[in-house]
Amino acid sequence: MAGEAMTTVTDDTAAGCMDGPLRVGDMTLASRLIVGTGKYATHPEMARCLAAAGADCVTVAVRRERLVNAAGENILDAIDLARYTLLPNTAGCYTAADAVRVARLGRELLRDLGNPGAEWVKLEVLGDPKTLLPDPVGTLEATAQLVADGFTVLVYSSDDPVVARRLKALGAASVMPAGSPIGSGQGILNANNLRICMEYLKEDDPDYPVIVDAGVGTASDVAEAMELGVDGVLLNTAIAHATDPLRMAHAMKAACFAGRQAFLAGRMPRRLYATASSPDEGTIAGQGRPH
Repeated sequence: MAGEAMTTVTDDTAAGCMDGPLRVGDMTLASRLIVGTGKYATHPEMARCLAAAGADCVTVAVRRERLVNAAGENILDAIDLARYTLLPNTAGCYTAADAVRVARLGRELLRDLGNPGAEWVKLEVLGDPKTLLPDPVGTLEATAQLVADGFTVLVYSSDDPVVARRLKALGAASVMPAGSPIGSGQGILNANNLRICMEYLKEDDPDYPVIVDAGVGTASDVAEAMELGVDGVLLNTAIAHATDPLRMAHAMKAACFAGRQAFLAGRMPRRLYATASSPDEGTIAGQGRPH
């Protein structure tokens, strides 16, 4: 279909677009786009969108009331477990104790399924139901407990560089600052804070993975995040609540690739004044093009 053609890298350009995989802890992901599985109208629509996004890692909330819908359908039955690595998350937890309990439940569930993501967790400890911003104290507490319990912890955090650095010091495998509040679709609200987060987190390890988690609303938001130099983007609502989720999934895949390539290429300097695209020097007189 047309959406697939737009995201294809041809053989002629592939050599110039080589990039390493995303590594988080002991896991290696081919795609730098991680997508969620919630909020879709139907499970079949979700499955189509996961495939269109090109992700090889998807997040799943492991509370039973989030795994099974009103029709009694289990979301795991609609996910190709041979294709995707599951990343269990602690969505909906408001205390460190609750988040740790849910993370342990997720580990047992994925172990039973034989999925390689069993030792992972996307940690969320929320401060309140209105903003869904992370509780920094609870997040730090839960991170310390889960790291001690042997988890590879990917932590949803605010864009506070000081908190980000403390989470890394506790052993978080990835700090995931929010672009804006969960599900808000506001995009990247504070690019400068994200830049400082990356500076702090990568100062002694340039390969430390920093992933923007939450708030992106459309493809340009994903491209902007990747152009800043983050290592990946995690999203859900931007696809699930788009007017055409499948088309948006294709767009997100293309935007993640384009933004990453633009970062690796290095943008031109910004200048106050114009610079002619065809300078006078070295051109055929009157024709404005090179010899």
